[in-house]
Amino acid sequence: MAENNVPKTIQVVDIDAYSPPQIANRIDKVALVKAKLTFAQTFLLGILAGAYIGIGAQFATFVSSDSTLHFGLTSLITGIVFSLGLMLVVVGGAELFTGNCLIIMGYVSKRVTTRQMLNNWTVSYAGNLLGSLTMVCWISQAHQWEFFQNMVGAKALLVAHTKVNLPFTTALARGVLCNSMVCLAVWLCFSGRSVADKILSIVFPIGGFVASGFEHCVANMYFIPMGITLKKHPEVIAAAEKMAGKTLDLSQLTWKGFFINNLFPVTLGNIVGGVILVGVVFWFVYLRPNISLSFSVKQDYFHDKK
Repeated sequence: MAENNVPKTIQVVDIDAYSPPQIANRIDKVALVKAKLTFAQTFLLGILAGAYIGIGAQFATFVSSDSTLHFGLTSLITGIVFSLGLMLVVVGGAELFTGNCLIIMGYVSKRVTTRQMLNNWTVSYAGNLLGSLTMVCWISQAHQWEFFQNMVGAKALLVAHTKVNLPFTTALARGVLCNSMVCLAVWLCFSGRSVADKILSIVFPIGGFVASGFEHCVANMYFIPMGITLKKHPEVIAAAEKMAGKTLDLSQLTWKGFFINNLFPVTLGNIVGGVILVGVVFWFVYLRPNISLSFSVKQDYFHDKK
């Protein structure tokens, strides 16, 4: 009978978001895990990430192709739909170059070597490119671009045309802004304790950068090659010119235009936005040795007060 009177331990489940210092520490630890992946693991997961972003990109193109809504509202819907790509990357555990710019936090903490960081970036970037091009092949063979009297293809062609005609500084600046938002989305994901938390964390930063017209190098690995592929179809060009209300000069929509006019400046901008504006800044605020100790003492104090 005495045993029945012993109070049982009640397990408390913490549903609050992780604090910013805790997020920084979690990303720092994950950076080391990513840095230690083998070449094959990083490359295969990079291919998946490129394919996932391609899925989000084609979904966004499809949804916005025949919209008659206000430009801002159409852009918002397009961005929210596109966020599917990062949801698949984060929940599926794929290796996305732009998100992996946060490995810089592990590097500055001296947990990751220069070689490990550069290997991860290079291999994941190559995998992202291959995955994106693979998705271009599948979508092209599926003839999805023929939907709505070639309007889906026309929208894809116009998107690619716009991207390869951006001035260098514009593409660079939009790349900086884009990856600062992508890495902030990843940062918010690390605050969550469930899949639902992660999904909600992704929607608005990713939707925001797409709606704002910022440039993401991996998304462009799908958008521009898709446009180059569709350039071969006269019916798509005719639909695109009707949609744009003018004759299009597609002379820059080439593989050279893809790599030189867009991918190069956008990639540089993505690195600056993710590494400096997010990774290095948050490391400086939360992970410097003396700062980390200060936050630890404060957390212990408030925990004891509870």
